[in-house]
Amino acid sequence: MALGPSTYLVDKWFRAAFMATSFSIAQAYVQLHSGADPGGAGTTGVATDSTRKAVTMGAPVITTGLVTISNSAQVQWTGLTAAQDAQSYSLWDALTVGNFLGSGLITANAYGIGDSLTFAIGDIDIALNCAS
Repeated sequence: MALGPSTYLVDKWFRAAFMATSFSIAQAYVQLHSGADPGGAGTTGVATDSTRKAVTMGAPVITTGLVTISNSAQVQWTGLTAAQDAQSYSLWDALTVGNFLGSGLITANAYGIGDSLTFAIGDIDIALNCAS
């Protein structure tokens, strides 16, 4: 489930890299969406169970032409209150409101009332192509 970074996040990365502007995220949070694309603001198709869950990211892995960072702990929603199909997710820098960091697609994650949904370790990826 690779993440497409938001313009907010890319702007912060570029400012940190080229303009000596400090930038860090204390904690990232993931939110479910029942629509295929959360849109440019990350607010389209938010799932009925809209509680954002904290996500812990591991260290970047650098391979030829690619830098990837993935979740290093599972993320889980339990006791879901609606039957939906989680088709995408969004990442945020706050539990509520905050800045939209990006979004990605989820495949085959239909759930019913009372079910749980889990993103296993390594399911959430941020990958950037780079010069090798």
